[in-house]
Amino acid sequence: MSNLSDLIALSLLPIWLWRFISERLRAGDPPGLVFHRLLIERWADEPDKGAAIRARADAAIARASEQGITAIPWTDAAYPPALATIVDPPPVLWMRGVAAAFERPAVAIVGSRAGSPYALAVAERLAADLSARGIVVVSGLARGVDSAAHRGALSGAADAADSGGSTIAVLGSGVDVIYPAEHKPLAREIVGTGAIASELVPGTPPNPAFFPQRNRIISGLSRAVVVIEAGEKSGSLITARCALEQGRDVLAVPGNVLSGRNRGAHALLRDGAKIVETADDILEELGPWAAAGRGEGHSTGSGQPPGANPAYGLRASKGQADPVLACLTPGEPCDLDAISERSGLAPARLLPRLFELELRGLVGRAGGGRFVRFDRPC
Repeated sequence: MSNLSDLIALSLLPIWLWRFISERLRAGDPPGLVFHRLLIERWADEPDKGAAIRARADAAIARASEQGITAIPWTDAAYPPALATIVDPPPVLWMRGVAAAFERPAVAIVGSRAGSPYALAVAERLAADLSARGIVVVSGLARGVDSAAHRGALSGAADAADSGGSTIAVLGSGVDVIYPAEHKPLAREIVGTGAIASELVPGTPPNPAFFPQRNRIISGLSRAVVVIEAGEKSGSLITARCALEQGRDVLAVPGNVLSGRNRGAHALLRDGAKIVETADDILEELGPWAAAGRGEGHSTGSGQPPGANPAYGLRASKGQADPVLACLTPGEPCDLDAISERSGLAPARLLPRLFELELRGLVGRAGGGRFVRFDRPC
């Protein structure tokens, strides 16, 4: 509990510090020590600041317990490995719904809040087709394209009950504060088979500043981002930029050139984004990675080369055995704590590495926060 409280306290610090926080946590520094050092370095003239933040952290834990909200700390095996790889992951991810939704292959669908009938129809159809094939659809529960994508994913999962597809809504508020309010019924549907997630502590009201920063979580949870009907200043372009910075694929749906609604999406296409007309276009771009969602094998991924981020310091040198794979026996599921103990690496460093190995088809999720090594790449 103290570790959770420390991580929540870190999450209550300004977001511009989160990149530094993640660097220190990846280096193995205890969350409480990172918090204490930041207080001394940046708020030495505010002796009561630490106590006030810790009080807010304790209040968040109590509120979550009362409302059935789950807190997933960055050091937990249940923390989405894909999200753990970004440079500024939330120290704690709050969620309501089905935690297994974070274990499936995911694609984000984003677009205009004032979407045209064409955009809404395309978003709903793409999401339904992806969900029916076992892909989780991630979006922001906003009006327009986002809500159409969520509804499509729900219908696709219902039509193909055994697909494993679902949807995740990432909020710019606490998970218990649904915005816009008219989407409360939709949110209730989502938590039945998918999840609602936020980096903000329960009870946090929506704020314009929160929405651009939550977009990096939408892309961070996903392997690819599909943009539908985005203008030149659309928030969807922020999500696309985050995706590119995170090594995710960016795709776009072409639209009407006369309305001006599609200039942002068309700019992405001119810059090399793949054109999307059907769900098959998305799955083709993802390649074998998407097969994990369709039950055809395990993921190999594309985009940023696995193990290439020097911040993790975990990539095996040429000719050497991988230090994480060496701790796993092929075919035998193993939980994160056991892998950590065998490898001597902190969970915060292990999660990004396990995600990279998963993309290469060397490791897979066995459920219950466990990982299993495969004999050969799938």
